Amino acid sequence: MTITLGFDIYGTLIDPYGVTTKLAEYTGQSAEFARIWRDKQLEYTFKRGLMRRYENFAVCTRHALDYTDSLLNTALDDGAKQALMETYRVLPAFEDVAGSLQVSKDAGFRLFGFSNGLQSAVEGLLENAGISDYFEGVVSVDDVQTFKPNPDVYHHFIKTTGAEPGNAWLVSSNPFDVQGAINIGMKAAWLQRSHNVIFDPWGIEPTIRIKSLAELPELIS
Repeated sequence: MTITLGFDIYGTLIDPYGVTTKLAEYTGQSAEFARIWRDKQLEYTFKRGLMRRYENFAVCTRHALDYTDSLLNTALDDGAKQALMETYRVLPAFEDVAGSLQVSKDAGFRLFGFSNGLQSAVEGLLENAGISDYFEGVVSVDDVQTFKPNPDVYHHFIKTTGAEPGNAWLVSSNPFDVQGAINIGMKAAWLQRSHNVIFDPWGIEPTIRIKSLAELPELIS
C-alpha cells in the first residue's frame, strides 16, 4: 500500500518565527513578541475548538496579535498589524524542507499539507516558499470547522486523501498534533526542531522521533 504523509505546516515546514524581522521594524521586543504571539495563537485554537465557537486560523492569529500588543504595550497601529498579518502569508520554509520533500516524493510517498490554516493561505505559503509542487494537495481543518487535535480533523484527513489508516502518517513538530494523530490510529513522526522542546508525557508516544526531515524517508515503512 502507498504511504500517505500529512505534513503540518506552521512550525514543521514553515517557520512561524520568520515574522521576527518584520516585528523588529515596529518593536524592540521581536523575539519575545513572536513567542507570545505564537503561543496565544495556538491557545486560541484550543479554546475555540473546545467551546465550539469556530473562527478560522487567521482570526485566531489576529486576536493573538492584539493580545500580545496589549500585553507588551507596543502600541501597534492598524497599519503595523496589517503588515504583520501579511508577513504571516509569506513566511519562509526551514532549510531542510525542500530537499527532504523531494526525497520523500521520489520514494513514492503521497504528500499532503495538513494544517489549521485556511487552504488558500497554506497554498500561498507553500507557493511562496517554492515547495508547492511536492504536494498532491492541502487538507485544512476549516472544512470541519474545528482545530487540531480534535479527532474529527484527522479522520477528515484520511477521508479526504483516500489514505488507508494503517498507511497514513502525520509529520509534525507539535506534540499535541502528533498525539492527536496517534489517538485515532494514524502513525506519526515527531520532528524535534529544538532541543528545548520536550514531548508531553501523556503515555501517547510518536511512532518515530526525528531531528531533521532528512531522516524521514529511511525511517518510514
